[in-house]
Amino acid sequence: MTLLDRYLARNVLVHTLMVMAVLLALMTLMTFIGQQNDIGKGSYDVGDAFLFTVLSLPQQAYELLPIGALIGAILGLGSLARDSELTVLRASGVSIARIAASAALAGFVVAASMWVLGEYFAPPADLYARQHKMFSKFSQIDIAGTSSAWVRQGSWFLNVRQQAADNLFGGVFVYELNADHRLRLVGRAETASQDDAGRWILSNYAETVLDAPSIEARGRDREQAGARFNGDFLGLAVTNPKALPIMNLYAYVGHLQANKLDSRSWEIALWSRISRLLAAIVVCVFAVPFAMGPLRSAGAGARTVLGIMAGVLFILLTQTLENSGRVYDLNPLLVAWGPTFLLAVIAAVAIRRSA
Repeated sequence: MTLLDRYLARNVLVHTLMVMAVLLALMTLMTFIGQQNDIGKGSYDVGDAFLFTVLSLPQQAYELLPIGALIGAILGLGSLARDSELTVLRASGVSIARIAASAALAGFVVAASMWVLGEYFAPPADLYARQHKMFSKFSQIDIAGTSSAWVRQGSWFLNVRQQAADNLFGGVFVYELNADHRLRLVGRAETASQDDAGRWILSNYAETVLDAPSIEARGRDREQAGARFNGDFLGLAVTNPKALPIMNLYAYVGHLQANKLDSRSWEIALWSRISRLLAAIVVCVFAVPFAMGPLRSAGAGARTVLGIMAGVLFILLTQTLENSGRVYDLNPLLVAWGPTFLLAVIAAVAIRRSA
């Protein structure tokens, strides 16, 4: 790494930090305002709302870093172009590709920061924020949630309505198929938890057996499930895929594929998280042609507006493809990598034309 690399990369990173400070300040205000309707429910007060807002910052920073890096790179390189520093570099024999490589170095630092945030800080903070909010608002587990998740293990199926803690689930429905793949048993438990031996304990359990000579209904306060479901996978199933570490997503995709279940939406989430890391590098390179092109003499305001527009278009394209991929069963690799690949091609063509 040369002095030139460090200078250009540091300039991009400093402006990225300033942009992220502004974006996170706005997101913090919006998140806190969005909590006002929940304040006063149960024991959820202003302090809890503030804690929820603070704990949401790592996930928000992870999601905003690509657009923050894009705006920061445009501003940083644009300021160098305005002060004729890039012109001096070009006159000294430094190619645009060489400048792009220095910008990519800053992108590597941003991508590394995203990796740390997305793998170690954002998931546990987001999970604790949601759990703390739920326990503050409700004295008991809410088993009437509008969303649920399905998990399969062999002939057993579980429908999980809510995760209350790492090893506690609410609103659990149990289904078992017989050898002819016909429904043999239907059960419902108020809560489900896993003991030290890996067995699932169902509380306030009621079931209906359908393959007996006559339909039999029975209920018990406590029942041991007949299948050894992985508690981690159950927790993943009721968690937003966008807030999961890459390794957890990879493991859960393998679990779904092993049980011959539809894993397309989870594959999209997995590859999207990986492509987002590369996107942090691509957006920094994407900013180089604008600094060297017709906007080199433009003011910071014009470059900021351009960066915001480009970032918004990139995010809209990414989200549109992800949602369309789930609806129309598009290839997960195409959905996840399409916007990043398109941006990389545009950046490469623009750099070549500016050379």
